[in-house]
Amino acid sequence: MCNYRYTPKTKQMKELNQKLAVIQTKLKAKKSSYNSFGKYYFRKSEDILEAIKPFLIEQGVTVTINEEIIATDPVPTMQSTATISDGENAIHATALVGVDLNQKGMQTAQQFGAASTYGKKYALGNLLLIDDTEDADSGAKPSGAVDKIKQAAKPAITTDQLAKAIEYVASGGSIDAIKSKYKLTAGQEKNLNGKSQHDTTKA
Repeated sequence: MCNYRYTPKTKQMKELNQKLAVIQTKLKAKKSSYNSFGKYYFRKSEDILEAIKPFLIEQGVTVTINEEIIATDPVPTMQSTATISDGENAIHATALVGVDLNQKGMQTAQQFGAASTYGKKYALGNLLLIDDTEDADSGAKPSGAVDKIKQAAKPAITTDQLAKAIEYVASGGSIDAIKSKYKLTAGQEKNLNGKSQHDTTKA
């Protein structure tokens, strides 16, 4: 999820827009990291920051990134905001990412760090129009960590929603459709599967 907004303060806003357009058009951020398991190259936020540095003095702008926790339930959710400014005006782009606190092999600081890195990269990508379709989380490439982060961002299903989900599945609805919207426990998924099998046998 991303958001793109402007904070105009002077008539020079048009000039800042033009400077951003120049950077968006000319910027080339290489994918310097290699995933030996998936056998693909991917881009880090550091690659984008390194690529943009030559433009800062040339265009008379600065680029900064700020982060904040905007939600804690059902999972901690971080908002990363990338900002380009000429000292008077600013253009912002944001990205939201959930923190997977159940990710194995990671301490809490590492879990937040992984989400932070992910959020920074996409906030910068949104600001600078960087296409990451061939990146670590594209559909054609395996990325267990990214899948876990996306799964953690799904809301936990409530009691009322589960009751409606059971009715939905019993009437022939897809369990996968429920799982795409809500995070289910093993017991809840087993309950839905059992209802679906019962109805199929009954039919």
